[in-house]
Parts: sequence; C-alpha cells; structure tokens
Amino acid sequence: MEISKQKRVMILIKRYGLTIVLILLILVGTFLPLPYYIYRPGTADPLNEVVAVSDRDQQSDTGDFHLVTVRGGQATPIQLLLSQFSDYQEVYDLEDVFPEGYDRDDYMREQLLVMENSQQAATLVAYELAGVDYTVNYEGVYVVNVLDGMPAADTLVMGDKILEVNGEKITDADHLISLVDGYDEGDTLTFTVKREAETFETAIKLVPFPDQPETIGIGIQLVTNREVSLSREVEFFSGDIGGPSAGLVLTLELYDQLTVGDLTHGKKIAGTGEVDYEGNVGRIGGVDKKVVAADEEGCEIFFAPNEGGRSDSNYQTAKQTKEAIGSDMVIVPVDNVSDALDYLNSF
Repeated sequence: MEISKQKRVMILIKRYGLTIVLILLILVGTFLPLPYYIYRPGTADPLNEVVAVSDRDQQSDTGDFHLVTVRGGQATPIQLLLSQFSDYQEVYDLEDVFPEGYDRDDYMREQLLVMENSQQAATLVAYELAGVDYTVNYEGVYVVNVLDGMPAADTLVMGDKILEVNGEKITDADHLISLVDGYDEGDTLTFTVKREAETFETAIKLVPFPDQPETIGIGIQLVTNREVSLSREVEFFSGDIGGPSAGLVLTLELYDQLTVGDLTHGKKIAGTGEVDYEGNVGRIGGVDKKVVAADEEGCEIFFAPNEGGRSDSNYQTAKQTKEAIGSDMVIVPVDNVSDALDYLNSF
C-alpha cells in the first residue's frame, strides 16, 4: 500500500525532528553571546619560546619558567552553566567589564603598552643582576590611558609622548608626577607633546581626581619612555599577551639565559607578579586562577607576591588555592626578584 506524501513528511518529522531540535540547542548553547563575561584559568606556557637572548646559555632549556595567564571572554549559555560548577571561574555583567562607550581596542592597546614596559623592566633588572652591560637614556613619558571627565581627555590620547612641562624636559614618570605635585589646584600647565610626527603644546588645568579629591592632576596613566641599548640583544615573542603580571617570570627567564647553568634545575616553574625597575615584585589579579593553570601544566614551583607579609597577599591566596585543589606545587613568597633567585640557588 503506497504511503501518501503527507504521511511521509510526518514520518520524517517524527524521525529527525528531535535531532534537529538538539542540534539547534547545541548551536545556541555554544555560540549565543550573553551579557556576561567570564574570567577563568588560562594557560602556563614555557618562556624559552617567548624570550630569546643572543648567545643564550642552552642549558637553560632543560627546565622551564612558565608564563601563566587568566583567560577572559563573553559567556555563552553552556559556558555560563559550566562556570557554576567551578570555584575558579568568575562571572561579571558585561557592562561592568566594558562600560557603554568603552573602546575594547584601546583597552588592548593599553595592555600591550603595559606589557612592553614590563618587558623592559624585567630586562634591565635581569641584566643588572647578571652583570651584563646596558645603557639607558630617558626620553620622556608615554600616555597609556586617559581618564574620562578629566582635563587631559580634551587634548591627549593614548600613545602621546610628553616631552616637557612648562619648558622643563621630562625624564621619567616619577619626574612628571613630582613636578605636577609642586603646583596647586586650578593651575594651568603647558605640556609639550609629540604625537607620531607632530610636536605641539597644549595648556591643561590641574583638578582633583573624582575618587581621590585630595590628589590633583590632569587624568593620565603614564609609562616612562626609556631608550635602552643592550650589549646582548633580546627579543620577545609574546604576541597579544598584555598586562604587567609576567614581570617576575620574565626576569627569571632572562637571567637564566644570560648566565651559565640551569637556574630551573630541570624543574617546571611558574609564578606571577609585576616587577618594577628596582626588582620589587608587586600584587596582581587572578592569582588563584593562575595557580590552577600552573598545576594543570604540571609545574612544581609557583612564585607569588608576598606583599611584605600581608594577611591577604597574593602569596596567601596562592597557598590557599593550592591546598583547595590538592596540588603538590611548592608556593614560594617573594618581595623582590632576589628572593626567587636565592630560593632557586639554594638547591
């Protein structure tokens, strides 16, 4: 008996309808962007693939220093669901991470500029500790961020180079800050600025910061422009990794490549912390997620900022996370790069 066309269609719908619905649900759950942003453990990547010093000591390759990251991204339904089962994934409203009008490209450029400054600080600290020659010329400061609602927002943009203030040549960020501190609220200063090929002057008024009314300024975040000449060249291949938190492990990797012997003693070592030009190690965000990422990579040692022994330091958080996940990693507190070197040289 021949089945009518209408019945054949109904049979096909019954046979494949559920499959089609499931496929649609999977596609929606996987790709539909939600108004949430999730921070989660990222990767722990060997730094000998990111940093290369000329005439490097090849023995350094027997062990690895690892750059540890935190991964962030806009949530999908499946990701949001899975985040509820992890203690190390944080969910934020998207508008809190990227407020309306916030330029994500500018944010990424800012983070890359901060990473460049971190690389330079790590390089100079490592060369100094290793006794390798270098020279530094100070060439003013770069603007890496401009605060909305502050006077600088009307005339300065990210990437501008400040050469002089009221005719006085600026050497570094501390010099500019101390110079501004010598003036009063309401004073107007003349800034000599270089933007790409153009150099110009602009008058900017000093006002209180909205969240720090006792402090006056024009509303910019700065990094010092140092022209560095190295006796042994160094190259970085960090790609689109931004921010300052790799400073400590970058310094250790550079020192290892500059000196004879294997500083890692064949171990997989991770760590985090911003490094300044004196080698001091500062607090960073997301240390719990970085401990998880380092443990998943099989790292044996993790250096964390001690912050002078504060009870809520990165070190204390890292130690608590290690215990919570049942890791065998050794968590080592550091206030300065020399603390990490002392620990590694004690083996």
